[in-house]
Amino acid sequence: MISLFLRHFSPRHSWRNGLGLLGSLMPLGGCVDMPHPFGDPGPEGRRLALTTPPPRLAVPTPSASLLDNAASALWAKDVASQLVEQSLPAVAQPAKPGDWWLRLSATMQGDQVTPHYEVMMPSGEPRGHWDAAPVPASAWAQGEPKLLESLASSSAPQISTVLTGIQAAMMQADPHSLKRRPAKVFFKGVRGAPGDGNVTLARSFVASFPDQHDKLDRDPKAADYTVEGIVTLSDGPAGNTGHPLQHIEIVWRTVAADGKEAGAATQLHDIDAHSLDGPWGDVAMVAASEAAGAVHQIITNYSGRDHKPLPPEQGSGSAKSRIAARQG
Repeated sequence: MISLFLRHFSPRHSWRNGLGLLGSLMPLGGCVDMPHPFGDPGPEGRRLALTTPPPRLAVPTPSASLLDNAASALWAKDVASQLVEQSLPAVAQPAKPGDWWLRLSATMQGDQVTPHYEVMMPSGEPRGHWDAAPVPASAWAQGEPKLLESLASSSAPQISTVLTGIQAAMMQADPHSLKRRPAKVFFKGVRGAPGDGNVTLARSFVASFPDQHDKLDRDPKAADYTVEGIVTLSDGPAGNTGHPLQHIEIVWRTVAADGKEAGAATQLHDIDAHSLDGPWGDVAMVAASEAAGAVHQIITNYSGRDHKPLPPEQGSGSAKSRIAARQG
């Protein structure tokens, strides 16, 4: 059975020569389920240094947490740790000039304490906020490590969503981002295939790939992503009917302009030994078509171009004024 493994993409199709294709998911090292809004933005992002976040998010110890100093520091440490689990390079440390940072705070209403999270720009202006579910004031005042760890764990995905929305808003405002133009993709070709596979797979990919979102580009230096197909054959078992088999693996590797792997689509199959030593025919067309769709999805997921932008902050008041309004 053919299997197509790739990050974020699980279609179900069949090859026209009768070989089955099963879509599935397999985590890839270094990849995540969302773009990297606070990672190295690459050459294009570095040209937009005035608006692009640096490769870390500071999480200072909060001064308005309604906790003692030790518990406040532990809260910041737990939040940073959980954001790292979300593949965001957060650091529990004071914000330095030029840093994006996360302001933690808490306010009391009756016998409940509401924890607040606010993303702060290097200018000191807020750019996104989220409130956690209220906690009983008596439990909050104790600053129990398990409570703070649980709070950080449950809040991290929401904070990550806010950060992703910030990245999407920045992309929307940038006419050079992939929200505003097709991605330029340099295709290096296919290597390692038996028979005419290198040529026919490459030709089929070139024919199948271009669409309104992604275009092929002949200049590797100008490309946003580079794609390469790598075919590997290995000996398999004798087979159910006594005929020897081979394992074939086709990996379509997608690399971003900054050299980081955006994802890889892997097609697997057991074939009759040497059955693809000659012409590939329709197998090449269908395999390349499947791979083209997978690469489109990898680029979409890695770039974040489909993510919804975070709306602008309402009003120009500071975090303190909003906290005061909550208390009023």
